[in-house]
Amino acid sequence: MRTTAVRRSALAASVAALALLATACGGSDDSDSGKGDEGKADSSAAAPAAGALTAAELEKAGLVQADVEDGKVVTKVPATDDLSADKVKADDEACQTLANLQAAVPVGSPAATVKRSWTGEAKKPAEGTDPEEAMAAVLDVDKVLVTLASYEDGGAEQVMKDVDAAVEKCAGGFTATAAGEKLKFLKAAKAEGPKGADESVEITVTMAADEGVEAPVKIVVARTGATVTGFSAINFGAIVAGEKVPFPTQISDAQLAKLG
Repeated sequence: MRTTAVRRSALAASVAALALLATACGGSDDSDSGKGDEGKADSSAAAPAAGALTAAELEKAGLVQADVEDGKVVTKVPATDDLSADKVKADDEACQTLANLQAAVPVGSPAATVKRSWTGEAKKPAEGTDPEEAMAAVLDVDKVLVTLASYEDGGAEQVMKDVDAAVEKCAGGFTATAAGEKLKFLKAAKAEGPKGADESVEITVTMAADEGVEAPVKIVVARTGATVTGFSAINFGAIVAGEKVPFPTQISDAQLAKLG
C-alpha cells in the first residue's frame, strides 16, 4: 500500500501531467454534446457499404448521445484535440503506428475519417472525504476518443497487419512527439479485442507521465469491412491510484454495433 507521501507525489504528478496526457490522447469535454436531432440514433447506418465509406456515411455511422447509456458523446471534436498526422512522430518509424493510435490519429492513408469523444460520468466524492481522495475521485473518469477511418483497396486489412507488427517491434517501449510534446512509452502489449468486428485487437501502451508515475493508455483497433475504428482510452484516477482499469467496452460495443 502506498504511504501518504507517495500518494501525494503521485497525485501531484498526475495532475501536472493531465494537460499533456489529454492532448496526447485527444480527449475533450468542451464541444457539441450530440443531443437534439444529431443525438438520435440512425439505424440506416448499421450496414456499411462494401467499399470505403464516404465522410458522410462515416458521420452517420459515428456514435451520438442516444447510442450510449451514460456519459457524454461529443460529435464535433475541437481542432485543438484533433491532431493531424504531421503532428505525431515516433522516433523509430517502426513504432509510428502505435504513436498514431495513442494520439487518435488514423493509420495509413484513409479515404475518409470521422472522430467522436466520450467521457464517462464523474464520481461525486462523499462529504468529508480526504482532499487527496476527493481529487482522485474527480479524476476517476474514463475518457475515450473514437476515430473511424475508411480505406480503399485493402487498406483496412493492411492497417491491422501494421498494428500487429508495431506491437511486436515496439513491445519494449518507444518515444514520440505529439503536438510538440515529447512522450516516452515504457512498453506495449496486446490482448484479444472485442467481438462485433471482422478482426480486432486491444493494446495497452504505458506512458511515463512523471517520476515513477506510469499512465496506461488503452487502445482498441477493430476492422469492419473497409472501415477501421480506433478507440484511445485513459482514466486519470487510475493513474493516481496506481490501478489497472479495463477498457470501457460499452463504448466499443455501441460503435461496432452501428457499423454492423
